[in-house]
Amino acid sequence: MRRYLAVGLDCYLCLVAAGLLARPHVEATPFPKGVALLLGPVLAISFLNQVVLTALVGGGAGKLIMGIRVVSLPDGGRPGPGQLVRRWLHGLCWLPLQPWYGLRARLARTDDGPGPVPRGCEEGDPYADPYTDPAGVRQVRRTDLVANRRAAAGRAA
Repeated sequence: MRRYLAVGLDCYLCLVAAGLLARPHVEATPFPKGVALLLGPVLAISFLNQVVLTALVGGGAGKLIMGIRVVSLPDGGRPGPGQLVRRWLHGLCWLPLQPWYGLRARLARTDDGPGPVPRGCEEGDPYADPYTDPAGVRQVRRTDLVANRRAAAGRAA
């Protein structure tokens, strides 16, 4: 639940900040151009939050508020910029399509059974595990990360 709240906070903060930046310009332009003016700041703020802030402090604004850190697998260290950019692009391309996949699976159901398995739920699919993503990073609670590092330091001593 923390992860979903963190994503919701990230989206909310991104949209509010982009809306405040674009508001003076959007009110004076027609609708299609206003949407385009809003899209630029949304993408820039999203990139800054998900890539730059995560590279610097271990998580975006929503994750930091919820006590979550983003770590690289398998060592639990800080992810590199390439991993974070892949993760950001994955979020922009894959996550918005999830309602479509759910709707398609619901419409494909028949009286005989549930129909085809939605994408991301097949056996052996890397997207099926909700705690990993294709960039090789994982989201963990900050307290669990601290406890793990203490235990690892105790074993090394």
